[in-house]
Amino acid sequence: MARQQGLIRLNGTLGGITFYQTSGADLARVANGPSKEKINSDPAFARTRENNAEFGGAARMGKAVRVALSDSKLSKADAGGPARLTKLFKEINLMGTGPRGQRPIELSAHRALLINYEFNSRVSFGSVFTAPYTASHNTARDEGTITVPGFLPDIYLDAPSGATHFRLVSALGLVSDYVYNVQTRLYEAADATLDMIGEVDNGTMTSLTATAPVSFTLQVTLPVTPAAATNVSIIQCLGIEFFQRVGSTDYRLAQGDCMKVVSVF
Repeated sequence: MARQQGLIRLNGTLGGITFYQTSGADLARVANGPSKEKINSDPAFARTRENNAEFGGAARMGKAVRVALSDSKLSKADAGGPARLTKLFKEINLMGTGPRGQRPIELSAHRALLINYEFNSRVSFGSVFTAPYTASHNTARDEGTITVPGFLPDIYLDAPSGATHFRLVSALGLVSDYVYNVQTRLYEAADATLDMIGEVDNGTMTSLTATAPVSFTLQVTLPVTPAAATNVSIIQCLGIEFFQRVGSTDYRLAQGDCMKVVSVF
């Protein structure tokens, strides 16, 4: 492995050298292994093609989660998030039935596996916010509510240095199951109409030094018509953002922000 230097950064294979970028670094290495054409056509690589198809489906479903929750900056807190979601959905894919390379990715049958997923692998929500709360939803599955009884911020919050205020964030995102399309040879949403839809409710900006208990009710209603079918899951998240107030302006801090999946229904 070698680092690229100079003004021009290459990406791809040239003269037997593969140029690529990872973790913000421009790297180069000697290209090896079979060609893409051989992998796509040689019977000896049938298993590789099956694995690639299912891995691609898991990656597409992970992207669907990120898009559905993209209205909240907290869903993008971790650069490694896409890889972690892909791994999770590949595990769900392995539980599916059908021929290898075409097994469905049915979140609707394994919703509990996504509960407690952290969008920031460096800071867990439970380590920052320890106040009790409840998560609920209505029978139509188009509305979710987070209820936080009264608590004192200085006791139940572990705020980063410099923070003066915080706000809670509740988010809902719809994600369809994904199935293999033999015509396109790709994994696609079983219900593309309701896939990757989301909504966010930002709570009230609150002082970390509040002397009286503060309580919150965060209610999110999805713009869904018709109602989501059983092959569509609604991901309910709760997060927290920290700010520093200077004069009358609140500046968001880079530390401490986090969000987790509290329910999938």
